[in-house]
Amino acid sequence: SNNIDVKIPEPELKAEEKGAEEEHPRESDSNILDVSSDYPRGLMFNFQIFLGFFLDKHISIQRHLADLEKLADLSEGEFPTTTSQNTDLCVTGERKPCPLCPEEKFKACYSHKLHRHLQNLHWKVSVEFEGYRMCICHLSCRPVKPNLVGDQTLSKMGAHYHCIICSATIVRRTDMIGHINRHVNKGETESRFITARAPKSSYEVVKESATDVQVLPNHSTPQKTDSYFNPKMKLNRQLIFCALAVFAGERKPIECLDAFGATGIMGLQWAKHLRSSVKVTINDCNENSVAMIKENCHLNKMKVKLNIKEEDDDETVGNGEENSDTIEVTKMDANVVMHLRSFDFIHLDPFGTSVNYLDSAFRNVRNLGIVSLTSTDISSLYAKAQHVAQRHYGCNIVRTEYYKELAARTVIAAVTRAAARCNKGIEVLLAVALEHFVLVVVRVLRGPTPADDSARKVRYLIHCQWCEERVFQKEGNMMEENPYQQLPCDCHGSMPGKTAVLLGPLWSGSLFNTGFLRRMLLEAVKYGLDEAQPLLKTLVCESECTTLKHFSTHSPGDENKQEECGVYIRTPNTSAESYLVHGKRKSEEVLRGTAKRQRAEHSAEHPPFYYNIHRHSIKGMNMPKLNKFLSYLSEAGYRVSRTHFDPMGVRTSAPLAQFKAILMKYSTPTYVGAQAEGPVHLPGETQVGEELPAAAAIKVEEAELAEDDMSGVFTSMFTQPYPTHCAD
Repeated sequence: SNNIDVKIPEPELKAEEKGAEEEHPRESDSNILDVSSDYPRGLMFNFQIFLGFFLDKHISIQRHLADLEKLADLSEGEFPTTTSQNTDLCVTGERKPCPLCPEEKFKACYSHKLHRHLQNLHWKVSVEFEGYRMCICHLSCRPVKPNLVGDQTLSKMGAHYHCIICSATIVRRTDMIGHINRHVNKGETESRFITARAPKSSYEVVKESATDVQVLPNHSTPQKTDSYFNPKMKLNRQLIFCALAVFAGERKPIECLDAFGATGIMGLQWAKHLRSSVKVTINDCNENSVAMIKENCHLNKMKVKLNIKEEDDDETVGNGEENSDTIEVTKMDANVVMHLRSFDFIHLDPFGTSVNYLDSAFRNVRNLGIVSLTSTDISSLYAKAQHVAQRHYGCNIVRTEYYKELAARTVIAAVTRAAARCNKGIEVLLAVALEHFVLVVVRVLRGPTPADDSARKVRYLIHCQWCEERVFQKEGNMMEENPYQQLPCDCHGSMPGKTAVLLGPLWSGSLFNTGFLRRMLLEAVKYGLDEAQPLLKTLVCESECTTLKHFSTHSPGDENKQEECGVYIRTPNTSAESYLVHGKRKSEEVLRGTAKRQRAEHSAEHPPFYYNIHRHSIKGMNMPKLNKFLSYLSEAGYRVSRTHFDPMGVRTSAPLAQFKAILMKYSTPTYVGAQAEGPVHLPGETQVGEELPAAAAIKVEEAELAEDDMSGVFTSMFTQPYPTHCAD
């Protein structure tokens, strides 16, 4: 047992005290420790203090190094029973043994050598906590696995630390520091650890979107705590709420699941605002989190319906009563919950990647349901840990200028493969990649045909590492002799070696659904979600590939005129009988109409990926303002918009050669300080509205660069004094 609080039975204790009184009748009754007369009284008093401390903590936990040295003066009979691990602590002359090492490891020595041993071996590698030092211990406190050759555990005792809070034994120092930090994050700082929840007086009440939740004072620490509440994910929660609010207008009621509840803030917002439109189930596998979710439900005046398999029935709604203010709380693994029941809306927000829960989510999700997932493993998705992305997602990615969109397409590819294994296809409604998370919302289309269509959109990407040109690999299984021919650039022909890499597999389809995003924006305005409105406006413009000045929101009356690919849509001429009914398939006519809409809208999809204006800037030239550059591209006849992935990114249908040519045309030289911003007029320049081939654009760019270089040379010749040291 790791617990060192071994209490001596009272009969034995009385017998020992009685024997001590018979041997030393003149001693006082208050003397607990039998110290020989050779020791001074001050030292005896200190030992009594040490003994009271030892009854609660291990001898390796001390405040000062001198306290460890004083322990060596104790004889074997005087050492406390609960901490006497050294078999030979008898003092021989002036030699003293180490109190934290067995006799086989360190023999008794003189005081100066013992001081050096305690300082270098035990004290320097200690872990500090609230003024105490948890020194490393070499005694036989921790059980060691027996050797295969023979039982030699006594000679090979492993070094370990004793926790000051829970008396656990930890081998490594870094693990001990993490162990103490976990105690502190949970609010457990008492020396005698008790498995009880913190008092309610220590909780803090956080309010978000008219919903109150109780959290611990350290709720925002980036650790795996029981009540982890991240205030930076408020925008993520608002986007998910808007998606659920739009989905609640299609069918009522819908069964939605928050698979990782933590404090229950997300599920409480669903139930509190959408009321009878949703039946909320909040799940978590941690017992303390489930207890906190129940308290937060009562705090928001919500009734709690426990799982049927749970033993506690005192909080269950009586007589099976269910109303709009009832939330079901379950305590089990997320995979188990999704395997046992079917849901219309599932949200996954685990700690890190969510690929471990995709198979369970798509197995029982209903037809035309929605699955949303939040991935916070941005180090692997943003190509900082490429081996982790290969292990989790089976995808090869590198750091590019469009790395955030690359991360979103990586997650969607993993979702597509998981849905295809269950004979289901997907339609991407929303894909957002910000600083802290990647959010993907997809609609589930049941059947092998949608599954095959979605699987065909998972393709590899050819990326040129020199000019940042990119193109999806062509469909087909035939191997090409020169795959570089698919790239529009000529970097491979002008440079030796391999100039491009193969990335993927990635999702090559659309990332947004314009009609769904517009309805999300209406819901954000309706519920006053101020943080989500600017982002949703940007997403609508990005999905249509238009600038913000062309953006116009539809009124609620025009909402029925929105068309979405492969989704149920209400139109003014549609009768109530033609609406989708929960649990029924579409008719053949609706499927044929959907296929026609998909073919018609395929050409209107936003172009994949984007260009960073700083990445393609010209050295020695001042770029135009971003909004003006967008207008220049639009005047040239290309579709253009900004992107939420990058504040300096431009999503456009223009090829990279035209993008660079227009950027070069409207850039100004840096040496012209007083010249107004505008185009550089060159002899023989081509009009911007004309379509220039890639080769012609490159020639124009080279001519412009050469002319700028020559003008710079001439300017420097006439403005600078002639050097006197030149030979010519």
